[in-house]
Amino acid sequence: MPLFYQHNINDSTKLAVWHIAENEDFFLEKVSIKKEIVHSHKRLQHLAGRYLLQLLQPGFPIHEIRIAESKKPFLFDEKFHFSISHCREYAAAIVSKDKPVGIDVELVTPKIQLVKTRFLNESELALYSTFNDESTTLNDQVLTLFWSAKETIYKWHGKGVLSFKNNMKLKELFFEKEQGFINAQFIKEERIDLKIEFKFFEALCLAWL
Repeated sequence: MPLFYQHNINDSTKLAVWHIAENEDFFLEKVSIKKEIVHSHKRLQHLAGRYLLQLLQPGFPIHEIRIAESKKPFLFDEKFHFSISHCREYAAAIVSKDKPVGIDVELVTPKIQLVKTRFLNESELALYSTFNDESTTLNDQVLTLFWSAKETIYKWHGKGVLSFKNNMKLKELFFEKEQGFINAQFIKEERIDLKIEFKFFEALCLAWL
C-alpha cells in the first residue's frame, strides 16, 4: 500500500499523498467511478484521489460529491471541506471538518521558467530573484512552488475564474530544509491573509492551505 505521505494538521484537518502503483481493481474495491473517464491513467488518478478521501475520513460520502461550475468537487451539505490534486503517478487530498481547504501537488520541471511571467506579478518576480542562484534546481523548485501555491489558493477559493497575477499575492517565502510556508494575500471582494504550507520530496512539491 504506497501511502507516500500523511500529515494530521490538527484535530479537524488531515492530508495525504498516494503514489499510484496499483491497477483500477485495487481502488474499485473501495470506491466507484460515477463519470465516464476515457483515459486509463486519468481514471486511476480519479479513483486514487477519492480513495484518499476515505482513507483520511472513514465513511466520507463519496457518492454525494458534486461538481461546481468552477469544476471544484464539493459536498452539498458541506459536512466536509476537501480538495484533491493529481500529478503523474501521485494523488493528494486534504479533508477538513470545519474550513475551506486547498491542495496541490506538482513535479519540479525546468519548463516552469518559460511561463513564469504569466502567473507572477512584478513583486513576486522580485521575491523569486532573492532566491535565484547558480543552482538551476533551486530556481525551478521556487518557481514550481509559486505556481503550486497559487493553484492551492485557486482550489481553496473554488468559485471560478481568478487572475493569478492580481487576485493572489505571494508576499514572503520561508524555505528551510525542503519545507516551509508562504505568507500570501487573496484580493477580491475583500483582502484575506493566507498561509500556504509546503514540503518537497526531491522533485515533488506539495502545497496546502
